[in-house]
Amino acid sequence: MSGSNDSNTAASDSPRENASESSREDDVLVKRAMGGDEQAFSELVDKYQRALYFHILKMIKDKEQVNDLVQEAFVKAFDNLNTYSTNYAFSTWLYRIATNHTIDYLRKKKLKTLSIDEPVKTRDGEMQMQLEDESAGTDRNIIRKQRQNIVQNAIDELPPKYRKVIEMRHMEEKSYQEIADVLDLPLGTVKAHIFRARELLYKSLKDKRDKF
Repeated sequence: MSGSNDSNTAASDSPRENASESSREDDVLVKRAMGGDEQAFSELVDKYQRALYFHILKMIKDKEQVNDLVQEAFVKAFDNLNTYSTNYAFSTWLYRIATNHTIDYLRKKKLKTLSIDEPVKTRDGEMQMQLEDESAGTDRNIIRKQRQNIVQNAIDELPPKYRKVIEMRHMEEKSYQEIADVLDLPLGTVKAHIFRARELLYKSLKDKRDKF
């Protein structure tokens, strides 16, 4: 009898034992998505896009950037579906990816906004930061130029409808609504095209990471 009780206890401790119907539906969609079913991808995006938007909005206040981070989080999640364990809810896994991605963005943004021209305050007063004039700077410029070329080549290889929206979004820095107005497309279509373009770019550049 004790063995039976232990078995029942172990089963009830399973993280998915009491999974909701919604969560079980996610499992089916994830399985289809892993098999390459694009409709399953779309259904998962439709289901969680709004909730993920407000989740990230709590962390940053730039609404345009929130849209980008949401789409980037989906791309990262879909590209790593093979690491997802059905022992846990897909929504939990997705939110964790979105949170970590947003934290990484905030960390990088903070580093970029630190000005080397601003004086540093110390107990002895203010002092200017001194940077060595090294030839390594030239090497970094060359590497940065190479990276830009690699990214540009990947963009050039995109289908025209995806290449156009990516260029307008990231090179011309237009908002989603501005792109929709210029191209005379529904806002949802613009977002979908940008999402797909980023997904294709991510897959293309993933094989070139050693050059970054």
